[in-house]
Amino acid sequence: MTDPVKKTFVLKGIAVSPGIVIGKAYIFDRLDAQISFYKLNDCSLIPPEIERFRTALRESEKQLLEIKKKLSNLKVMETLYIIDVHIMILKDRNFINRTIRSIKKMCVNAEWAVRMTIDRYRQIFDKVEDEYLKGRFSDIRYVGQMILRNLGGEKQDVIPQMGEGVIIISADLSPADTAQMKIEKVQGFATDIGGKTSHTAIVARSIEIPAVVGLENITRRVRTNDLIIIDGSAGLVIVNPDPEIVRRYEVKKRHYEETREMSLIDAVLPAVTRDSHHVEIGGNIEFIEEIPSVISHGADGIGLYRTEFIYINREQLPTEEDHFSIYKRVVETEKLNWSTIRTFDLGGDKFLSDPKLAKEMNPQMGLRAIRFCLKEVDLFKVQLRAIIRASAYGKTRILFPMISGIEEIQKAKKIFYEVTDELISQGIPVGEDIEIGVMIEVPSAVIIADQLAREVDFFSIGTNDLIQYALAIDRVNDRVTYLYEPLHPAVLRLIRHVVKTGHDAGIRVAMCGEMAGEAAYTMVLLGLELDELSMNPLAIPRVKKIIRGATLKESKALLKKVMTLSSAIEIRAWVEKTMQERFPEEFPNNEH
Repeated sequence: MTDPVKKTFVLKGIAVSPGIVIGKAYIFDRLDAQISFYKLNDCSLIPPEIERFRTALRESEKQLLEIKKKLSNLKVMETLYIIDVHIMILKDRNFINRTIRSIKKMCVNAEWAVRMTIDRYRQIFDKVEDEYLKGRFSDIRYVGQMILRNLGGEKQDVIPQMGEGVIIISADLSPADTAQMKIEKVQGFATDIGGKTSHTAIVARSIEIPAVVGLENITRRVRTNDLIIIDGSAGLVIVNPDPEIVRRYEVKKRHYEETREMSLIDAVLPAVTRDSHHVEIGGNIEFIEEIPSVISHGADGIGLYRTEFIYINREQLPTEEDHFSIYKRVVETEKLNWSTIRTFDLGGDKFLSDPKLAKEMNPQMGLRAIRFCLKEVDLFKVQLRAIIRASAYGKTRILFPMISGIEEIQKAKKIFYEVTDELISQGIPVGEDIEIGVMIEVPSAVIIADQLAREVDFFSIGTNDLIQYALAIDRVNDRVTYLYEPLHPAVLRLIRHVVKTGHDAGIRVAMCGEMAGEAAYTMVLLGLELDELSMNPLAIPRVKKIIRGATLKESKALLKKVMTLSSAIEIRAWVEKTMQERFPEEFPNNEH
């Protein structure tokens, strides 16, 4: 019997340590466990029980001093102060005396007395209004749990069977916990509680591990060995991602690592070549939490908002108000000049809210995207109404995916105008200048681009699907990924045809596929004269740097040369050689 497919879901928390990591979860449960409780039937047992408690205090202090010594060698200063606080609590007279009084008065074992002391402190801290001070209760809890561990005679092997490259999932983590982990095996942290000043946050930033805290219930929703993605910049944890999401985040991870050391000071400068050719730069997003990253990395606007993720985490379909509240937050962002919202690319293997849909043999070419929308018109109208309503709050472009024929865009537009008229008749404000565009990602759309251009305000080339459909390869199939070649002469000819056709018709042509974010291709794309490049925000600074250092004239010359070459191998070699010569600091070791 095969295992059921695990459902993808997304948890949103507090981003406290940047970076992206993909790996297996390890649930860390720090012994909050079954605390033994028993009465001391004979008064003569009380002094030995108090001594057992004092021995556990001494053992805990000894262990903390050992941890402090280890951290001193690593020069992780922030956590040294936290260890000092824990040692002070171990020596605190109130903490000690309260516990001893419970042993004496109630004739209970030391474990239960410690637990009662911790619970009393929790009651006190719960009444504190200051969030920072309230968060300091965790210090007492950590110390109490360490004492309990020592009372139980347990060794300090916190994670005895932790595998390679795990992501630690916990209610919370103390510096003592992390110090005893084999950090080289830990890729990231995700916790139920915590904030930007919590211990997990401080430790994660100190050792430069991506972390998201304040997730509330991740320990209840994730199991050890579940595949998860942590986006420590956006504060997101994606659980059980499908192969396409994994692939997309692998690209984001690479771009993050490439740009981590790059200064963002120049990222806000316009993307203008040395001979004054201007290119608009957009950011691709899946979540609204990514908008600050889009702005800080220098995007002019949102070039592609993939709205499929709105449907994740839901037992019921999102309502019009659910959609509207999200789109409004996007388009009203002051530092964005425009926002391109793509209608959902759901269906086939992607429709997460309706298990009744039949499983398709080849979902990538099945009932998905615009095909699904035109079949489920009521569902489509809910999203369109929300987008059109949101357009009253900022410059909005609407993008229809996977258009393969003229009938599809005409039907989509007809529904769009029907919804617009309904909203106006209801007195609901709508934007007056919504632009309509189509994704060019199916070869048939390239061939009839002249007809499509008469129907829309702009094209956006989705190279991810266009390349796989044109070259007849599955880009998530490891056996044929070597054939996925953006610089294939057929791909370049397709793009050139779309740009020329669009410009001849007087419309703008953008590219929003991952090809747009590859700095090694930037001069080729400049030569193709695309009006807009939209990409993963983390890729923007490097691409803009290339644009500002190049000229349109030399880029056209490069394109003219590569279009005379007959194979992708020849084209790639020539492009790499050119980029290394022109930008040796960006391409020092034949990295592409």
